[in-house]
Amino acid sequence: MGILALSFPTMALSLFLMSACAAANATEAALAHDRPGESKVQATGGAKTAPLSTNSSIRDILNHSAFSGFGRRMLPWDDRPYDETMPLAEIGSLLPYHTQVRPETVVGSLNRMIDDVGKGRTVFFDIYTEAQKRADPTKEHTGLFFFRGRPGAPFAVISPGGGFAYVGSVHEGFPYASEISGKGYNAFVLKYRVGQGGAVATQDLAAAISYIFENADALGVGTKGYSLWGSSAGARMAASIGSHGVARFGGKDLPKPSAVVMAYTAHSDLSDDEPPTFVAVGEQDGIAPPSAMERRIAALRRAGTKVEYRKYPNLAHGFGPGTGTSAEGWIIDAIRFWERQ
Repeated sequence: MGILALSFPTMALSLFLMSACAAANATEAALAHDRPGESKVQATGGAKTAPLSTNSSIRDILNHSAFSGFGRRMLPWDDRPYDETMPLAEIGSLLPYHTQVRPETVVGSLNRMIDDVGKGRTVFFDIYTEAQKRADPTKEHTGLFFFRGRPGAPFAVISPGGGFAYVGSVHEGFPYASEISGKGYNAFVLKYRVGQGGAVATQDLAAAISYIFENADALGVGTKGYSLWGSSAGARMAASIGSHGVARFGGKDLPKPSAVVMAYTAHSDLSDDEPPTFVAVGEQDGIAPPSAMERRIAALRRAGTKVEYRKYPNLAHGFGPGTGTSAEGWIIDAIRFWERQ
């Protein structure tokens, strides 16, 4: 498929996109009032909101006006209290399965969301209705964070890792989405249920994809050629949908993704119809050794699936965006792979 070009070749196209953007914003405003499943707590649209720094604290996230009503869902753990005085310079200590956590990168992606809220944009959406959350209170911890690209551009859904014990959005969710949206594509970061294993988490991913398709016009995203991204546990979720489809996990009967992007995981499940797959691993990964992923890659290639494989030296598990490491730039490479599909 052809991904939309990143330039605007004519004034007419520019005017069309400006009109589309205005229409999408108006429709989204209506969605916020009419859809029971969307967060209605962002009341700071259009107002200036203070940016964060590495000297800011966990409390500053939880109490920030831009994150009202969902601040806790940005943080990794659902089942434990936080030391709210912890500075964001130490946020990596909350992510035991991750390495190379750069506080500056974390803060940069958080400030991107703050800026969007200041421009009147909704950045958080519930994927379940109030009735669904009452029936299963664990669904209260779920949702989608939205980093906008061009109106009508394809979307990516990112499932961070955390061993199905926590969700590492601050390291391998929001920074990915910020970079993907910076290239013009729409990017969503999924907060899924933890503590119940991979099947339940993948059901949340299926629900999220279904939500995006159902509300694509209001969100201003294109549904053709979407991609799924995941790291560690999240990569297993993305691969499972890529193998078996959205409906298999309780979602709607929808097309498979045009590409799956997997970072540092061990996953052997395969189908007869796998989407093109980009893989990034660290050479020194002791949690999900590269050899485990290489067996999957060999099976995909035998089946004729397009695969691009990157193994980066001197890196362990959970390197995220890889800023300042041998993996720096892998997200851009993965975007290009997605574009070719």
